[in-house]
Amino acid sequence: GEALEVNREVNCVTDFIHGCEDQLQKLKKQKEKGLLYGIPISIKDHINCKGHVSSGGMVKYLGQVKEEDSVVVQVLKHQGGIPFVKTNIPQSMINYDCSNLIFGQTLNPLNPQKSPGGSSGGEGALIAGGGSILGIGSDVAGSIRLPSSFCGLCGLKPTGNRIRYIPASALFFHPLCVPHMTGMLGPMARDVDSLALCMKALLCQEMFQLDPTVPPIPFNEQVRLRGTPMSPATKYNLQR
Repeated sequence: GEALEVNREVNCVTDFIHGCEDQLQKLKKQKEKGLLYGIPISIKDHINCKGHVSSGGMVKYLGQVKEEDSVVVQVLKHQGGIPFVKTNIPQSMINYDCSNLIFGQTLNPLNPQKSPGGSSGGEGALIAGGGSILGIGSDVAGSIRLPSSFCGLCGLKPTGNRIRYIPASALFFHPLCVPHMTGMLGPMARDVDSLALCMKALLCQEMFQLDPTVPPIPFNEQVRLRGTPMSPATKYNLQR
C-alpha cells in the first residue's frame, strides 16, 4: 500500500512482482527463516526476475520476459526476503537523473522539483518516500551513491565481484566502458545497520554455490564495527 502511494506521488515503480503472497506462505512453512525473513525488498529494473521484463528503460527489451530469477534474487528469497517491486531507471542507466520514454520521470520525494539521482533513482525515491525499507541498486560510477545522497539515504557499492552481478550481455552500457569499470549490485536503505544485514545475508553459502566466481568470503561484522578514530583536527572542526 505504501509503495503504491509513493509511486502515485513520484512515479518510481516500473512493475509489481507477482507471487509475493505465495512466497510468504511458503516461507512460513520453512523451519529455517533466513536473515531477511518476511522483509519486502525493492529491486532495480534491470535485475532479472522470473516472469518479468528487465527493460533498462529501452523499448527494445520490453518483449523479453525473463525465464529465471537472477542470482541475487534467488539468494534474497533463500534468506526469506520478498522482492515485491521493480524500480525506475534512466534510459540505458548512464545518467544521474531518472527518466525514460517508457515509464517517464521519477521525482524526488523530499522535493518533487528535484531529481532523485541515478541510475538507481527509483530505488532512492521509493525508499526515501517510505515505500520500501530495503532495496537493491547497482553502481558503476555512482549509481547507488548518488541517489542515496540526493534522497538522504545510506547506500553501499561493494568491492568488485563481491556479489554476483548480471551477465555483461545484459548490460546497457557502452561496450567501451564495461571492461574498465566494475559494476556492482549493492543495498540501499535508511540506515547503515540495514545495509550490513543485507550484505551479511547475501554473502552466504547459497550465493557461493550459485556462482563459484564469487569469492566465498562471508561478511565480516568486525570490519564494520572497527571504524577509524577521528584525528584531533577533524574532531575540532566538527565541534565548531
